[in-house]
Amino acid sequence: MKKIFLLAVMLVCGLTLAVAQSAGDKKKAEIKFDKTTHNFGKFSESSPKQSCVFTYTNVGSTPLIINQAVASCGCTVPQYTKTPVMPGQKGQIKVTYNGAGRFPGHFKKSITIRTNGVVEMTRLYIEGDMEEAKK
Repeated sequence: MKKIFLLAVMLVCGLTLAVAQSAGDKKKAEIKFDKTTHNFGKFSESSPKQSCVFTYTNVGSTPLIINQAVASCGCTVPQYTKTPVMPGQKGQIKVTYNGAGRFPGHFKKSITIRTNGVVEMTRLYIEGDMEEAKK
């Protein structure tokens, strides 16, 4: 009898915890990007710095905070909105690629974004073709 009672109590506690967690997820921030990939196309080695802006919206119900934006390479630098983005508001991540000192050709780099949102990690991508400077 004690075993059945203990099993029933554990089942009720487990269900309560599961419901509480799923209800909590609905009250979180959520990031939604306009695009997650940017192609610079072809550009010359003589002007190796290229920049683009990724715009995002907080589609959740609590303030969105970007905790970290890390590029896969030192040639790529992300700059992002440091203040919390309120529900319904927009923020930006500016990414600058510097191909100085790099070999010409195709490149593809990633930027990992970490937030306090429902989806904690998102990857953005930049790519392009740096052509050798004409002499």
